[in-house]
Amino acid sequence: MSSSNRGSCSRSSSSRSKHSARMVAQTTMDAKLHGDFEEAEKLFDYSSSIDANMLSAAGGSIPSSAVSLYLQRMQRGRLIQPFGCIIAVNEHTFSILAYSENAPEMLDLAPHAVPSIEQKDAITIGMDARTLFRPSSSAALQKAANFSEINFLNPLLVHCRNSGKPFYAILHRIDVGLVIDLEPVNPTDVPVTAAGALKSYKLAAKAISRLQALPSGNIGLLCQVLVREVSDLTGYDRVMAYKFHEDQHGEVIAECKKPDLEPYLGLHYPATDIPQASRFLFMKNKVRMICDCTAPSVKVIQNEKLGQPLSLCGSTLRAPHGCHAQYMANMGSIASLVMSVVINDNDEEPANDNSQNGRKLWGLVVCHHTRPRFIPFPLRYACEFLIQVFAVQLNKEVELAAQLREKHILRTQTVLCDMLLRDAPVGIVTQSPNIMDLVKCDGAALYYGKQFWLIGTTPTEAQIRDIVCWLNDCHGGSTGLSTDSLMEAGYPGALALGDAVCGMAAVKITSRDFLFWFRSHTAKEIKWGGAKHDPVDKDEGKRMHPRSSFKAFLEVVKRRSLPWEDIEMDVIHSLQLILRGSLQEGTQSSPKAPDVQLDVAKARGRDELQIVANEMVRLIETAGVPILAVDSFGKLNGWNMKAAELTGLPVEEAIGLLLIDLVEEDSVEVVKRTLLLALEGKEEKNVEIKLKTFGNLEENGPVILVMNACSSRDLKENVVGVCFVAQDVTSQKTLMDNFTRIQGDYVAIVHNPNALIPPLFIMDAFGCCSEWNSAMEKVSGLRRKDVIGKVLVGEVFSLNGIGCQIKDHNALTKLRIVLNSVMAGQDTDKLVFGFFDQRGKYVEALLSTNKRIDAEGRIDGVLCFLRVACPELQHALQVQQVSEQAANNRLKELAYVRQELRNPLNGIMFTHKLMENSTLTKEQNQLLRTSVLCQQQLAKILDDMDLESIEECYLELNSVKFNLGEVLVAVTSQGMILSRERQVRLLHDWPSEVSSMYLYGDNLRLQQVLADFLLNALQFSQSSDGPVMFKVISRKKPIGTDVQVISLDFRVVHSAPGIPEALIQEMFHHSQGISKEGLGLHVSQMLVKVMNGTVQYLREAERSSFIILVEFPLAYYGKAGEQTEHKVDPRSSIRKMMASTVSGRSYNNLTHSWARVLGSANPNPPPSSFGSNPIKDRNQDNHLTNGL
Repeated sequence: MSSSNRGSCSRSSSSRSKHSARMVAQTTMDAKLHGDFEEAEKLFDYSSSIDANMLSAAGGSIPSSAVSLYLQRMQRGRLIQPFGCIIAVNEHTFSILAYSENAPEMLDLAPHAVPSIEQKDAITIGMDARTLFRPSSSAALQKAANFSEINFLNPLLVHCRNSGKPFYAILHRIDVGLVIDLEPVNPTDVPVTAAGALKSYKLAAKAISRLQALPSGNIGLLCQVLVREVSDLTGYDRVMAYKFHEDQHGEVIAECKKPDLEPYLGLHYPATDIPQASRFLFMKNKVRMICDCTAPSVKVIQNEKLGQPLSLCGSTLRAPHGCHAQYMANMGSIASLVMSVVINDNDEEPANDNSQNGRKLWGLVVCHHTRPRFIPFPLRYACEFLIQVFAVQLNKEVELAAQLREKHILRTQTVLCDMLLRDAPVGIVTQSPNIMDLVKCDGAALYYGKQFWLIGTTPTEAQIRDIVCWLNDCHGGSTGLSTDSLMEAGYPGALALGDAVCGMAAVKITSRDFLFWFRSHTAKEIKWGGAKHDPVDKDEGKRMHPRSSFKAFLEVVKRRSLPWEDIEMDVIHSLQLILRGSLQEGTQSSPKAPDVQLDVAKARGRDELQIVANEMVRLIETAGVPILAVDSFGKLNGWNMKAAELTGLPVEEAIGLLLIDLVEEDSVEVVKRTLLLALEGKEEKNVEIKLKTFGNLEENGPVILVMNACSSRDLKENVVGVCFVAQDVTSQKTLMDNFTRIQGDYVAIVHNPNALIPPLFIMDAFGCCSEWNSAMEKVSGLRRKDVIGKVLVGEVFSLNGIGCQIKDHNALTKLRIVLNSVMAGQDTDKLVFGFFDQRGKYVEALLSTNKRIDAEGRIDGVLCFLRVACPELQHALQVQQVSEQAANNRLKELAYVRQELRNPLNGIMFTHKLMENSTLTKEQNQLLRTSVLCQQQLAKILDDMDLESIEECYLELNSVKFNLGEVLVAVTSQGMILSRERQVRLLHDWPSEVSSMYLYGDNLRLQQVLADFLLNALQFSQSSDGPVMFKVISRKKPIGTDVQVISLDFRVVHSAPGIPEALIQEMFHHSQGISKEGLGLHVSQMLVKVMNGTVQYLREAERSSFIILVEFPLAYYGKAGEQTEHKVDPRSSIRKMMASTVSGRSYNNLTHSWARVLGSANPNPPPSSFGSNPIKDRNQDNHLTNGL
């Protein structure tokens, strides 16, 4: 550390300049060490290299070009790890700019054979990267490229083109385009995408709960619990928490390891062990995994037109550099996982390049493993989320520690005032407390009037005199000096001081007198179990190893003390300013010995009292608060500069005026009473008055002061006046008045029982409930007073029945994620949120969250609104959830099946078109017509995308003119094959007039439902049960004079027991777990309902029946010679279908063909076989043969 002049610098500017200088120096040293390692032919002495390079870096002997080359190699190394592959593309065209050498093999583009020219060309610069993946994956990549915050979409699940092998695609933008890291998905793992990231969060949910349950005020415990949880999550052999100190050196503050490993807890290492360039990369890429440091790296091939190597800063695959890989190998670590701990930076400006947007790298969580280890992306994602929650907790602890330091400053100010009233300046070193109580140090000294007062571990008087001469010669223009290394600060006698005195803070109290604070070297503060070993043991200390790092660190800190913190220097400067004002130069003389004469002591006491009085007057006049004083008559005899500034009344004009003439009318009585009591010795506190304003400030209105009265007494303790120390609260009062009005409006609105005010609650920065309005009381059943101040997630909303019970861990994790995301400054989507109220009723609502911002722009809480759904909305949400679940599970499969069915269906339709244009016989036309009707029915079913329209009975039906006989033949034909397979005879029975009816309606829907009921009857019939009968009964119903409606009674009669009762229940009542048969029956039943018909199922002793009742308007009855190509003879239609062919083959040949298709070589089976039994129709005029 180089010396710095703290006497004329503010805390923030000094801190920034020190950090900046340290950054430059360390980066230069990093570059030199890296160069030495690369150039060394054998293992170099790491400790000695650090020592030598510190001196060379300080001397500026390293050229800037070497530093630039080093930084470029760190960020643009051209190498990746072999566990994945990388592709860089143009963001708009997806043309390949670069790719790793292993990409063709990993993406299964190159066959496993001897390499050839074709294999080398599997991926080329300039080709479209989307062609390497399946169409759906290419579309996902294209969509992601159009998204501004592309990191939120990671990971994308993609499949390579040839084999369909799954990969996690992790995308990020760089200067020239888009980088796609591809990590293979383990076949045993369930693939997770960004949309399913909640599964990853679940992995960390328990760990997060344990972190949040820890008591505050103990950072060490917080870190220890964290490393244990990370160890349980990841299974690494060793997990450590590193903390970066102000001088950038690191320390292991928590560790969880296997028992057989050497402990690193307490290890300190130089800042060079983690170079500044690496820290910058850790800010870019929060999680860094090295699977195998011994595995050879893979080269990245890139377009030669690119001006520089590809930036791999944000890549998850970036290869480790030589130094780091060697370091890991030397310590026996093969694999590692490093996670960045980033917290808020409380400085006014970023202190270094490791700060981004007010954030800084606090430390790292580092995992080591003695064998190669790969952690899949979902688990790394969970660890990253856990570290984010840890950082939030840590940030609270750091802020709490800062508050404690501020309290220490206030206590120190009290000590300073106490010192000022004593024997200045000697009393501050001879009495207790003394200047060593102000700051942490090992010794202190006062050099005053050529005399010395020494406390603790200090240089000798001669050495201090030499330091004074050096300060006057080399730093005479400054008011002091602070350094943690006198040697590095350039003091010639630093070596003679040894380890006892390394750091020093010195301030001038006069031009010739100084105050000193001294610190010993840091090494004596450091303890590490791993450093305690026998000196004769050899551990190859020249290698890069934690023991070597610790040795190097000890060598460095032997010449350096702990750095002087800004708060400590503020306290020192405060003491310096007070003493410089109280000591008058030119009147100094050597302090008298303790046995000096009494009159000299009294004279000196009077002089010092005068000095103190003068200093007090000066402090009052320049105080930052208004101070005024009056005599016993109420006239002003004191009016400081702040009072004049606030009122516009100059000091010279105010002196002598009556105080009551300067206050507003409503404050006169208050001032009179306060004065009267003070003159009686009764001092009032926190009295509020309003002072008039004058001049240009008059239009601003009165100044509001809150003041304390102090009675002024003479030597005889008589009250001779009153001093008022006040505080200007005008702006606060105005703000408070406005706030009170707003608060009143807020309370009136938020707690209004009006139904328009939604339920709301607020979580503060500590996770506790700070608001719970009336609507929330009504919804939850919890009273406001019972929840205010309790932890929102864990007490108010919990799993164990305390407060509002949450359904499961999944819901509780979602709530935690939303609240933590808002506290981290992220925008979140609305969350479907549910809980059980105090009456046990489940309440489901939509949760909206908003950030609460304090006056300084920091997030200090989360405002949550609940939108409780009405019954209709709840039903809609349930339907939506069911629909989404069904869509997610079956949409792709259903789309595939539909498409695959349409392909042959289109071929059938095309064939039908060709046949219709051919010369066909009457029988062939009848056969073609039946086939067309079946094809149209299938197309209609494939178009049914919206089952809800059937369920809700708002499906639109077609209304066309159709022949009922054709429908019946098509229905019967669909049952033929199943009838053959089940060996169940299929008979039909309907009047001849039915075949000639032309009706208006949706013939395809009627055909669909009749076929479904018929096939279900066949499915649940046995050959021994008897035949299945398909019957039709028609009745005419005239409406008016010209319109007739045909009432049709369709019956599918089959033997008992018939259809199982469970299926019948599913037909009439849709349920969540409905079977596929039940769903078909239910859809058919609902379609009949849409047609204004009814379905019944009748069970009798020996038979059961489907009864379908529907009505259709009658168009006309077919006559002889009218539309003969569409008329069907039910007594011969089936035979005609079999007997007709396009080519006009004979009936017997075609019958043999159909019989072979159905599995029988006999075209005319015996009466006992399928389809041979004739029955008579209702007119008993002909026998109808039903079946094939």
